[in-house]
Amino acid sequence: MTTNTESQSQSKAANFAPLLVDVAVPIGSYYLFKNGFGTSTLMALALSSVAPAVRTVWSLAKERTVNAFAMLILCVNVVALLLSFVAGDPRLMLAKDSGVSSVIAIGVLVSVVMGKPMMTPAMKPWLVKGDAGREAAWARLQAGSPGFRRAERVFSLVWGVVLLAECVVRVVGAYTLPVDTMVWLGSVILVVGMTLGFLISGALAAGPMAHMVIAEAGCEGAVVAGSGPAASAGTRGSVPAVAATR
Repeated sequence: MTTNTESQSQSKAANFAPLLVDVAVPIGSYYLFKNGFGTSTLMALALSSVAPAVRTVWSLAKERTVNAFAMLILCVNVVALLLSFVAGDPRLMLAKDSGVSSVIAIGVLVSVVMGKPMMTPAMKPWLVKGDAGREAAWARLQAGSPGFRRAERVFSLVWGVVLLAECVVRVVGAYTLPVDTMVWLGSVILVVGMTLGFLISGALAAGPMAHMVIAEAGCEGAVVAGSGPAASAGTRGSVPAVAATR
C-alpha cells in the first residue's frame, strides 16, 4: 500500500512538474517581481523570461528537442516586452493585452498543424491523476490509438480557436466601445472565453479521452489480475470496447 501511494505521488510530481516549471514559475515570478519587489513592468517581464529561456536552451542542448511550453512562454514575454513600449493611446493600451493572447493562440494552432498539440501536457495530469495504471494506459493509447490522438488535436484546436476569437473580440471592442466600458468588459470577455474553452474542449476531447484511458486501464488491470485460460477468456469481451475507440 505504501509503495502504491509513493508511486502515485511520484507520478503526480512527474506530470505536474512541467506545468510548474514552464507556466507557474514564469507567471508567478512576474507578479512577484512586479507587485512584491516593486520592479517596473519591463524589468518584471525580463526577469520572468529567465526560467523559460533556460528551459528552452536546456531542452535544445541536453534533450535535443524544443520544449513547446517553455518556448511559448518565452515568445509571449518577448511580445509583452515589445508591447510594453507602446504608450499614449488608451485604446491601443487596451488592445495590446490581446497581442499576448494571440501569440498563445497562434502557437497552439501551429502545434496542432505540426502534429504535436501543445495543450496535451496541461491536460494529461488531470486525466491521469497520478495513477500508474492510467499513466501506462495513456502511453498505450497515445502510441496506438488514432482516435485518442485525434482527440488530443481537437483539445488544442478548441483552445487555439477560443483564445484567438477572444483576442479578436477584445481588439474590436477596444476600438469600437467606450474606453471605460472596455476596462471592465475585457475581463468579462476573457472569463467567458475561458469558460467556453473548458466546456467545449471537455465535451469534444477531454471527456472522451478520459473514458478511453479508464477503459484501457481497466482492461489491462483485468489481464494482470487474472491468469490462465479462464482469465484470458474473461477479459476478451472487454477488449473490443477499447479497440473500438482507436
